[in-house]
Amino acid sequence: MTNLLWLRQDLRLHDQPALVAAAHDGAVIPVYVLDDAAPGAWKIGAAQRWWLHHSLAALAAAYEKKGSRLILRRGAAVEVLGALLDETGAARVHAIRHHEPWWREAEAALGDRLCLHDGNHLARIEDVTTGAGAPYRIYSSFWKGLQPHLPPEEPLAVPRTIPAPESWPKSDSLADWQLLPSAPDWSGGFDWTPGEAEALRKVKHLALDGYDERRNLPAEEGTSRLSPHLHHGEVSPRTVWHATAARDVTFRKELAWRDFTDGVVRALPDYADANGRDRYDNLPWRRGKAAQADLRAWQRGRTGYPIVDAGMRQLWHTGWMHNRVRMITASFLVKHLLIDWREGERWFWDCLVDADYGNNSVNWQWVAGTGVDANMFGRIMAPIGQSEKFGAGDYIRRWVPELADVPDPAIHDPEAAGCRPDDYPAMLIGHREARERALAAGKKVR
Repeated sequence: MTNLLWLRQDLRLHDQPALVAAAHDGAVIPVYVLDDAAPGAWKIGAAQRWWLHHSLAALAAAYEKKGSRLILRRGAAVEVLGALLDETGAARVHAIRHHEPWWREAEAALGDRLCLHDGNHLARIEDVTTGAGAPYRIYSSFWKGLQPHLPPEEPLAVPRTIPAPESWPKSDSLADWQLLPSAPDWSGGFDWTPGEAEALRKVKHLALDGYDERRNLPAEEGTSRLSPHLHHGEVSPRTVWHATAARDVTFRKELAWRDFTDGVVRALPDYADANGRDRYDNLPWRRGKAAQADLRAWQRGRTGYPIVDAGMRQLWHTGWMHNRVRMITASFLVKHLLIDWREGERWFWDCLVDADYGNNSVNWQWVAGTGVDANMFGRIMAPIGQSEKFGAGDYIRRWVPELADVPDPAIHDPEAAGCRPDDYPAMLIGHREARERALAAGKKVR
């Protein structure tokens, strides 16, 4: 018997339950479908496409080593898979369950031809519920509710053999998909190695001593940098969990946060487009030419706030941004510039190699104060204070070369120190003025 293996954000051989099940049933035809139709406005962004190209190339090579192949097709996933079932005579489609709304619709459309497996989370999302059987909307409660389901099951080994079909269907050429940027090629600063082998190497060499503190320091390599590998499914969360020690609770909570955000978007499918608390629909966001100019300055890293500009330039050049700085830059856009959080969410979606539907939307709404589990809108991060507190001087010098010669402590606010270089912009707005404007807007909501 032949089966299709439908791959999405699960681009690995190790701990791949759908692959194990398909190989147990008989011959396996691994298939990746590039479907830009089903996600609609949420088709994968430019930076993710760069990653996807290299990840698929690595996965194809891994399958070839096992005597198998990776079939590439482009189009609406339900139609493509249906055609492949007819073409190959395959009995069913094996796949890992996904929780993005478009994938849930596609899974439902495939009906009883689809055999779903859980493998991208620490526990089944549907099993971690309140006493009333409802999904959690507050992370601290979710973390407590997750405990009875931990530790997760041990990771599955790669099948010894992956049975091949008698004949293979045709495959698209990866190069023909043109996932890589070319005019211009802006990926020169992408210092990443996509693929399962690199993901497992990083897991093996995880250094989490002092993680609770060091993860907040932009100038240090204190984070795991596993997020894009986890997003694309090159390594499973339970593989990472079992590679860490019980004392690494802060890091493990970061893994669990991914489960939580998928639970939120499962319960609220339009969370990336709609405020989690509808009273914020009345918040008077700034619009018009002035707001658009400020948005563009934020995107380019030209706000006059060094920590914000460093983060935005790191994002553009590398496809990634330090976690602490993500919060600072997001808060700045929403609170200092009073620009709708969805503008920032869209920019991150296009620029981040780890842009994840659940994580991206929940994190933005958390910062904006509009979400079901969120900061109060009146909590406004002070960018200069954050920069000083977390020692961002060298981080700023790296990403904002105009400030390379500015010493501490002036590096955090060269304008106030009277040493702002001529080629570095003045602040778009002062902190006090921005804070008062944001608080006034928040009062209109209440």
